[in-house]
Amino acid sequence: MNWLKNFVRPKLRELVGGQKEVPENLWHKCSSCGQMIFHRDLEKNLHVCQHCGHHMRLGADARLELLFDQDGFETIKLPEVAADPLKFKDLKRYSDRIKEARSKTGVNDALKVAFGTMGGNNVVVAVFDFAFMGGSMGLAVGEGLLTAARQAVSRHAPLVVIPSSGGARMQEGIHSLMQMARTTIAVDEVKQAGLPYIVVLTDPTTGGVTASFAMLGDIAIAEPGSVIGFAGQRVIEQTIRETLPEGFQRAEYLLEHGMVDMVVERTALRDTLIRVIDLLMNKSVDEDTMPTPGSAVADAPEPVVVDAPGPALVDALASTEGEVELPPPPDIAAPKIDPEAGSEADEVSAEALPDAPPDVPLVIDHEPDPK
Repeated sequence: MNWLKNFVRPKLRELVGGQKEVPENLWHKCSSCGQMIFHRDLEKNLHVCQHCGHHMRLGADARLELLFDQDGFETIKLPEVAADPLKFKDLKRYSDRIKEARSKTGVNDALKVAFGTMGGNNVVVAVFDFAFMGGSMGLAVGEGLLTAARQAVSRHAPLVVIPSSGGARMQEGIHSLMQMARTTIAVDEVKQAGLPYIVVLTDPTTGGVTASFAMLGDIAIAEPGSVIGFAGQRVIEQTIRETLPEGFQRAEYLLEHGMVDMVVERTALRDTLIRVIDLLMNKSVDEDTMPTPGSAVADAPEPVVVDAPGPALVDALASTEGEVELPPPPDIAAPKIDPEAGSEADEVSAEALPDAPPDVPLVIDHEPDPK
């Protein structure tokens, strides 16, 4: 019956009992609980398993569409860099690996930068795509982060970086390691401009990315269950010859030990970022109507004064420069102090103290009796 399968047209094949081909990507298996999830349900839930809450990895375009407002965003073109500066070759040429990754993912490199509005705020977002060579950081990523930082400064907008990376790209050698310093300088430019720098740590964030710009955020947000660290857990255990605690390098573990500020579900990430940006940009205060120091606001209500001073005090304050001795309130009588009683009390307290040798400070122990 091979002739039916090979030569009969698809419609006729269905009539004679042929099976319909089912696309392979209709169902996805959760890597955490093993449950099968229909692709539409998974997309509707932002690639979060509805059975166990596991956050699956998300592409760069999907993250940008998740965060920005409905009016869309503008993709910022990144500078071109040398594709293979070392002419590196392992099992295959590095240039061939780059071509394969670009064909598979549809992006030029592991970083994508965009500008748009988030809750009405102008924001520059730099997001990693782990599908492109594990989101590794090379010359293109370093140049892209520098571009993102300078775009944020020129547009006076916060910078949000969403890393998902295995670290520095080994095929670029020292050129890749140099990006750790360059990206740190890029972050410093944003902070010197007084703009917020927010990092959303996703799974995984490791290696040279963690050791540079990823842990420098003014606010560090992590997705649940994300692996965040420098070296891998297995490498650490083999090095120190000890068993690491449960949940080590996970987002919740880092939150418990003060390495991140908050762990936020993906469904609540956009609203959380909007609130954080509103707070850091002081959006609730209108800079145009904010009074300058020493100026008066015409529409401001008159202050309510309780127990206001009399006219004599007002005249004294107006005509006297420097310190003014304030009279006591009119309804409270000033206490009378007997100078002789005060001197006698001082003499009694001085006589009660033991004599101290000259030029030796007297030390009085006020600690309670241990009994």
